Amino acid sequence: MANKERLRASRANTIVNATAKQQEKALIKALIKVVEYLENRFAKRITLIRKKQWYLKDIINELKPYFPDTDLHCHFDNTSMQPDGGILTIKSSKDSTLTYPILISEVKNQGTNDLRAKEGLRKQAQGNAIERLGKNLIGFRTALLRESIFPFVCFGYGCDFEEKSRILDRISTMAMFGKLNKTYLHNEEDGRFNRGSFYFRAEEWTVDEMFEIMKDIAERAVLYYFSKYREDYFTNSSD
Repeated sequence: MANKERLRASRANTIVNATAKQQEKALIKALIKVVEYLENRFAKRITLIRKKQWYLKDIINELKPYFPDTDLHCHFDNTSMQPDGGILTIKSSKDSTLTYPILISEVKNQGTNDLRAKEGLRKQAQGNAIERLGKNLIGFRTALLRESIFPFVCFGYGCDFEEKSRILDRISTMAMFGKLNKTYLHNEEDGRFNRGSFYFRAEEWTVDEMFEIMKDIAERAVLYYFSKYREDYFTNSSD
């Protein structure tokens, strides 16, 4: 590996800097590859920052200037949302008060009936772990109301998400009735549909599969911000 490539790989690991749980390991590996790709693709034109959590108080402070006549409130200063892959952002060289997310990623595993069948056990009722995703989803959609993109993706796998599972319609509801296994980055219908992307199936997603989807979302999100705010809004003049 050339010194330049080694440096970028080291920097990617530093930016991600996560201790992954078992089911998150593949997602984190894919995220590191995304950071490496973006570091090469945009060189010194962007500064990448990964936030492990996004505090509700910070979201509210960022939204207030855009919605001054709307009540925005949370109860505690230390309440936050912590997606499995964190919030990958680009830093503005002109305004440090706003967060510019280019990728918010989650991974969910649900379903044990395939294992129970192998053990000769009866089926259990399908779980509702996926519904816990809903809280974060509402929060992130609200946080991005000031933009025209929603760079959120969730990868789900397990027997509860096989093709004949009725739980798929729970996910479709979370996706604002969008199609599953399809990327929705840009908002539709004058911003009323900020869907996000939901990739769900029975088989576990591979690192390379997640990387390709996450890379596409993050890269196009960077280009969206360049188009809206101009590239020099994010480029450090000292570089």
